[in-house]
Parts: sequence; C-alpha cells; structure tokens
Amino acid sequence: MMKKNPLPGTLLLVGAFIVAVLSLIQLSGDSAASYALRSHALLLIVSSLLACSQTALRHVLFAVALAVSALWLAMLPFNGLSTLALALLAAVSVQRLASAPVPPAAVAALLGIWLLWFWQILVTGFAVPQVILPAPLDILTALVDGVSLLAGDLVQTVLKSVLAGYLLGCGAGIGVALLIDRLPFLQRGLLPVASLTSTVPLVGVAPIAVMWFGFDWPSKAAVVILVTFFPALVSTLAGLKASGKLEQELMYCYAATPHQQLRMLRLPAAMPFIFSALKVNATLALITAIVAEYFGSPTAGLGFRISTESARMHMPIVWSAIVVSSLAGSLIYTLLVRLDRRVNFWHPSIRGMATEK
Repeated sequence: MMKKNPLPGTLLLVGAFIVAVLSLIQLSGDSAASYALRSHALLLIVSSLLACSQTALRHVLFAVALAVSALWLAMLPFNGLSTLALALLAAVSVQRLASAPVPPAAVAALLGIWLLWFWQILVTGFAVPQVILPAPLDILTALVDGVSLLAGDLVQTVLKSVLAGYLLGCGAGIGVALLIDRLPFLQRGLLPVASLTSTVPLVGVAPIAVMWFGFDWPSKAAVVILVTFFPALVSTLAGLKASGKLEQELMYCYAATPHQQLRMLRLPAAMPFIFSALKVNATLALITAIVAEYFGSPTAGLGFRISTESARMHMPIVWSAIVVSSLAGSLIYTLLVRLDRRVNFWHPSIRGMATEK
C-alpha cells in the first residue's frame, strides 16, 4: 500500500505554530474573548508540537483536544470546533488515522473549520481593520442579522436573472446547434456570428441592456443569455460529432432515419459535452448577473448589495453577500454534477469514478 505524503500535514502544522506564536505576542486585553484567544493560540502551539511527535504522545493529542473542546464550546463556539478539527486534520494528514478510511468530505470539512478559525485568530491577533478583512464571526453576525435582506437579493439574482437567462441561453445554444447539424450550410453563416457573442465585453453590454430592458431583472437575464449561448452551442456541436464510425455504420445497417440516428445515437453521445457546457455556464451565469447589477439595478440583488455596501464601507455585509452567492453557485454546480452522473452513467469517466468509490 502506497504511503501518503506527510508533507502537507507537516506544513499545515508549522503554519499553525508560527501564526499562533505571532498571535500570542500580538493579543492584548482583559476580556473573556481576548483571554480565550490567547489560550487558544497557546493550545495551537501545543497541538502542533504534539501532532508532529512520536507514537507515545499521539493519544495525548486527542485527549487534550477533546477535553479542551468540550470546555471551550461553552465560551466561544469556534474554539472547541477548531481545536478538534486541527487535531483530526493533523491525524489524517500525518497518517495518525491510517487504519481507518477517511472520506474526502470529512477531510474537507475539518480543513474548512480549521481555516476559518485560522482566519479568525489571524485577523484578531494582528488587529486587521474590518475594512480590509473582517473576521469570520463578524461575517456570520452580518449574515444572520441580514438574512431576510440577503434572501431577497438571492431571489432577485439567482431565481430571476440567473435562472431565466441560463435556461434561455443554454436552450438557444443547444437548439441552434441541432439546427446547424440538420442544415450544415448554416454553419458558415451562424458560427461566425455566434462567436462574436463570446467576444463582446460584458461591461459594455450591461448598460445597453439596461437601456433596452429596464433596471429590473430582464436586463440582467439578457446579458446572461448572451454569455451562456456560445459555450452551449460549441459544446453541443462538438458532441454531435463524437459518435464513433462503428456505431454510425450500425445505424445505417438498421436503416435508421436521420431523426432516429440523432435521437438514439448522436444526441446521447453528445450529452457529456452538453453537461460540460451546462456546468461551465452555471458559474458564468451567476458571475455575469452579479456584475450586470453593478450597472443599474432595483433595490435588490447580490451585485447591488455588494456595490452599495462596499461604497458605505460595510464590509461584513459585502462578505456575507459573497458567501451567499458562493453557496448558491456551489449548490447549482453540485446539482448539475449529480444529474450528469445519472444521465451519463454509461460514460467511461462516470464509470471510472464509481469504480474508485
């Protein structure tokens, strides 16, 4: 069995040690939060040393982490979670838990929790101004306090601008690709025109769309259509040419009509290409809608919120809007990946992933 490289875990612990020492030097104050931060910085130092130590001290690391986590969870929620995450992450990275299979999602969750606290103690310890970089707890507070406001922004941007533009843009791209495939002479005329849509600058089109369709979500959806059309068109055209010659000859032997060949062979063979375009367009559509809202928007929308609150220097609200948009984009992408695996279960790449699991 191949040994895992302990270098990433070692580097992570060395970084924790250095930042903890520097934060311990910088931290001052007599409040409970300041005392907890100093204590946690000290525990990070001890945990880092214990995690890199010999076998005799491995169990001590987990005992200390679990005990202190239980005590600190009552004082500051991040303290106990981050200490436990550091201990478990160090164990995974340096192969302390080599005997038990560790799911990748668990490692990612541990790393995420610990990095959030790493961010928290770094910003607090070095007194970084909130305008430059707010602490995660400040962002979480702003997110909780403005949940109704951000929910309205999410509906305006994602469920209206992004969803409408994404469906129309991808649908138009796939439809035009099928039309070009059926009538090849259109390729010479439509492809050059379609390629122009991918080179049009977004910052130039967004104000024009506002003048044409107004300040509400249709103008943002129009820009999303323009951005998502070309990737869907090109990927679908490439996918329709992906079927093998043997399969095509078999369809000819069965006297299949062009429509039957498209429905039974060429369109299924193109589905991996189409889903690749759909996944790329999902993130493109969200980014495009947010940027388009900078150039004129009603009093709602994630882009509008980021623009107005950054002008007011309310950076926790700005970061909370970024978090909401990132979570929405990740959710959409994850749903498309799962749908891709269900539709294209026959594809070698999907079967290979299932075999590895």
